[in-house]
Amino acid sequence: MAQLTGLRSDAGAPSGADSGLSPLDPLALKADFPLLSGGTGGPLVYLDSAASSQRPQAVLDAMDDYYVTTHANVHRGVYAIAEEATRRFEEARSTVGRFIGAPNPEREIVFAKNVTEGINLVAHSWGRKNLRSGDVVVLSEIEHHANLVPWLMLAEERGIELRYLRLGADYQLDLSNLERLVDGARLVSLTCASNVLGTVVDLAPVVRAAHAAGALVLADGAQLAPHRRVDVAALGVDFFGFTGHKMLGPTGIGVLWAREELLESMPPFLGGGEMIRDVRLDGFTPNEIPWRFEAGTPPIAEAVGLGEAVRYLEAVGLERIQAHEASLTQYALERLAERFATRLTVFGPGPDPATRSGVISFALGDVHPHDVAQVLDERGICVRAGHHCAKPLMRCLGVGATTRASLYLYNDESDVDALIEGLGAVEELFA
Repeated sequence: MAQLTGLRSDAGAPSGADSGLSPLDPLALKADFPLLSGGTGGPLVYLDSAASSQRPQAVLDAMDDYYVTTHANVHRGVYAIAEEATRRFEEARSTVGRFIGAPNPEREIVFAKNVTEGINLVAHSWGRKNLRSGDVVVLSEIEHHANLVPWLMLAEERGIELRYLRLGADYQLDLSNLERLVDGARLVSLTCASNVLGTVVDLAPVVRAAHAAGALVLADGAQLAPHRRVDVAALGVDFFGFTGHKMLGPTGIGVLWAREELLESMPPFLGGGEMIRDVRLDGFTPNEIPWRFEAGTPPIAEAVGLGEAVRYLEAVGLERIQAHEASLTQYALERLAERFATRLTVFGPGPDPATRSGVISFALGDVHPHDVAQVLDERGICVRAGHHCAKPLMRCLGVGATTRASLYLYNDESDVDALIEGLGAVEELFA
């Protein structure tokens, strides 16, 4: 399958050595993360970054500094610390926008509390304005619930038709009937990378087919933006969302990027303060974009923290992070196959970095994933077990749940080795 376009530089490089990039030193990076450097009182093998990553000290310090030196509400006060709070908040918007190649960050970046809220914003603002009974939205069966439930709600409310790209035997989306599915569609809304399978979706043919059919494209980048350099202009999508807590930032902050002309045409999502220009007893006038979509006091410290997380990722280098994860994922898949052979099933594609991320979901014999996770936890190994907010995909795979290990810049081969030994202990216990 073709490499995903819109990822700048060496998007398909398998390792730091092969790409010419200087390799990461995960052990040195761990020292930047309090929870990974002894903060829990013992060694911790953290393999659940697909759910929520850890935060470096720089992010914690930036948020503390805001609260200690600057806290005031934004866009309202004319006193010094209020103006400084506004400056830091809006600087974070610009930083995040540049991170994904937004042409006009100051007007195209909307802060939400997570990518889930961002997708709901599109569904309830753009969707309610533009979709009527019989209109078509195309999704896939590998989506997180965040990119399913808002559209299911709109289908129930408006009678829109939902069509689905199916999962192929190679754990990639089956695009063989893409043109038929997008025929007459108003929107195609897809994940960039599966939070269960690690599948990196080839968006290029989807964008081409959707736009040729007159449909817009929304991309859920929650599992992509933390790991690979993204350029929304090169991707060609119309909406792009991601979330802070999966990319070294705080919880409670997410991002929706949309083309400026789309945001201009969309009505407010939530009502209240800040999102208005004027209010009368008989109506209101909405604010300029992006503020019309940010009702009430926004997550100011969280935006500051997210901006610092972006700076940290850029200092490390997204290309180096991707190369490191690709190499470590290959190592993990090889070790799992060597140690457990057919006793362990991995749900996801092979280690080709163009089509796979560092998310590894698996089943170990007939041991329940929750039992696997509990035994691993006793050894200080953090993995996720469950349906991963992707129940339709679980049904497609024929399982109720999986165990999931997910890799990030601060993981290394010793973490994978600990996982392998821990799974060996699970086998012995349940033999």
